[in-house]
Amino acid sequence: MIDEKLENYATDHTSAEPELLERLALETYQKMKSPQMLTGKLQGTLLRMLVKMLQARRVIEVGMFTGYGTLMMASALPEDGQLVACETDPEAEAMARKYFSESPHGPKIEIRMGPALATLPTLSGPFDFAYIDADKENYSAYYELCLEKLRSGGVIAVDNVLWSGRVLEPEDEETLAITAMNDLVSEDSRVEHVLLPIRDGLMLAQKK
Repeated sequence: MIDEKLENYATDHTSAEPELLERLALETYQKMKSPQMLTGKLQGTLLRMLVKMLQARRVIEVGMFTGYGTLMMASALPEDGQLVACETDPEAEAMARKYFSESPHGPKIEIRMGPALATLPTLSGPFDFAYIDADKENYSAYYELCLEKLRSGGVIAVDNVLWSGRVLEPEDEETLAITAMNDLVSEDSRVEHVLLPIRDGLMLAQKK
């Protein structure tokens, strides 16, 4: 969404990522079919800071992929903190588990395989933070289910809400689903929200 040189400049002026995550990012780009789904250093660092600033103890992640953002967020949790990560891709899960096993923050992470629409209702709240980055058709449902589990003052972050600019003229089902969720959040009196043009767009909604 912004000039590549500017994004690289922003990334270069962001705190260094741990060596473990450098290796995870490299292997993701070498082996996964859609490596652009990786959260990456810029947005991963933002997620870690949000979790830390909220003094979060419990986090929900809808769409773990290979676990880059998962480890970033888990690193900001206290030793007895918990991150529940929902995922459906066994290949991504296998890579994530390998790196979780190497990290001191791995024990904080609980992976729930299967559709998040089935997993989320089974979770006992409250949670402090939720990150949604999964199939776009269910974005509105994920938002509602996560908001229900969130404490007052908790925050939901939703990725890809600008969808490479296609939200300006939505036509396909994925884009229409994203714009529907953006509208849902914008009209939701239960939250205060801001849409940030970072990478492919990040919606932040704080529960009142």
